[in-house]
This record gives sequence, structure tokens and C-alpha cells, in this order.
Amino acid sequence: RLVGSEMCIRDREGNINVNKLGKYLQLNSVQSEEVANICDYFSEQMSRATTAKKDKEAKLRNAVYGNLKLMRKTLSAEQYAKYAALMNITLQNKGIELNK
Repeated sequence: RLVGSEMCIRDREGNINVNKLGKYLQLNSVQSEEVANICDYFSEQMSRATTAKKDKEAKLRNAVYGNLKLMRKTLSAEQYAKYAALMNITLQNKGIELNK
């Protein structure tokens, strides 16, 4: 079940644990560095989006879809499918709905 995987990939503050994500996706060393950078950037974008006074929904959507676009370029098709499923579950658990 992905729920268990999703829970162990995030730390107590809800931030992405890049090491656990790397093991789950079986990243190589180049991918690990790229994914770490993408995750850092995504955390910044999500922080800005969640504290935004204007256009919060659009900023959340842009952060998520920007993250997925970067991950698609970095990961294999199989890795990306696992990551996208994980992202979907994470967003649902946080109550974030992008399909409005």
C-alpha cells in the first residue's frame, strides 16, 4: 500500500525525506541530487502558496504541476508513476484538491 510508503517518506513536520524517497524510487546518484533540488524548490513554492493572500489555489496548482514536470524529466517512467501516485495521495491527505 502506498499510504505506508507515503507516511515513511515524510518527516514529522510533513517535509519530504529525500533519502527515503530515493530508496523508494531506487534513484541513482545523479537522480538523487536532482530530486533533492526539486524537493527543496517544491517546498519553497508550497510554502509561498500556502501563505499567499491572493491566488492561493493557482499558486498551489503551479507548485504541484511544476514539481511533476521537473520530476518527469528526472525520473524513469516507472519511477515517475510511483512518484505521481505518492504525490496524489499526499495531496489528498493534506486536503488539497487540484481538479476544481
